[in-house]
Amino acid sequence: MKAMVCPDYGPVSNLEYRDMPDPIPGDGEVVISAEATGVNYPDGLLVQGLYQMKPETPFIPGMEAAGRIESVGAGVTGLKPGDRVVAMIDRGAYAQKVLAPQSRVFVLPDRMDYDDACALMCAWGTSHHALRQRAQLKKSETLLVLGGAGSTGLAAISIGKAIGTRVIAVASTDEKRNACLQAGADVALPYDGLREALKAETGGHGVDVAYDPVGGPAFEVAARAMARNGRLLVVGFASGEIPKLAVNLALLKEFSLVGVFWGNFVALEPKAYAANNRELFAWHSSGLIKPRIDVRRPLAEAADALQRILDRGAVGKTILIP
Repeated sequence: MKAMVCPDYGPVSNLEYRDMPDPIPGDGEVVISAEATGVNYPDGLLVQGLYQMKPETPFIPGMEAAGRIESVGAGVTGLKPGDRVVAMIDRGAYAQKVLAPQSRVFVLPDRMDYDDACALMCAWGTSHHALRQRAQLKKSETLLVLGGAGSTGLAAISIGKAIGTRVIAVASTDEKRNACLQAGADVALPYDGLREALKAETGGHGVDVAYDPVGGPAFEVAARAMARNGRLLVVGFASGEIPKLAVNLALLKEFSLVGVFWGNFVALEPKAYAANNRELFAWHSSGLIKPRIDVRRPLAEAADALQRILDRGAVGKTILIP
């Protein structure tokens, strides 16, 4: 099979398109003939050696793959060759054939295509966990989404609207702000003048939940815009800058700083994770949510696709075609 391989930690341009041995399923595992592979910001961090985990090199990156099951290992139940599925794994998805544990494989609804299935895994899974478990977002609240045009940002907007909240999105360009509005945001604001704009948009009340996958200077603006009993979600640092919090703001405003580590949630709360996926799949089947696919590129172009995401050029989900 063909795969994109990280030979050693370094720039994503170091990725190599190679022939690799076909995977063989062990106990409790399946092999998927991939039709779509999702590209995520953490994939780029992993390749550069900047992610929380550091697998031994060489390795195949990639966390999401959707397609048909080719073969199953001993002890696998409820899955069979030919089933349409999506898998969420730690790495190994940038390949034509993907090995996955049964516990990380989900059968697709009939009307869900492979691109959407990949999109609903990491990006939408992160945002869903952030807003459901970590923020416990309520229908009557106001949600602020920084980095609104990224894959997780657009997901957060759509999930916020599915829950029934008012959503204020923030993005850097007119094109990206239009994408936020198309995803359902009630308001889309630029970063310039954001502090004053948020005060005006909330009537001075502030935002109940702030979703921040960006970090950098916008984090402090969000902290100063928090309402009493608000929850400021730390999701990631796409700006490349890990911000610091003046903790007196949390004291005076009585808001909570809440970390979001989706990978930890998936590993430690598999039943809750599966329930989250069921809700996302049901929302998709009913037409309540629809991921935005930015571009579809051949697997061999994974390095360029990853670099575009790291440079914050993508608007929505990037898909590789194995």
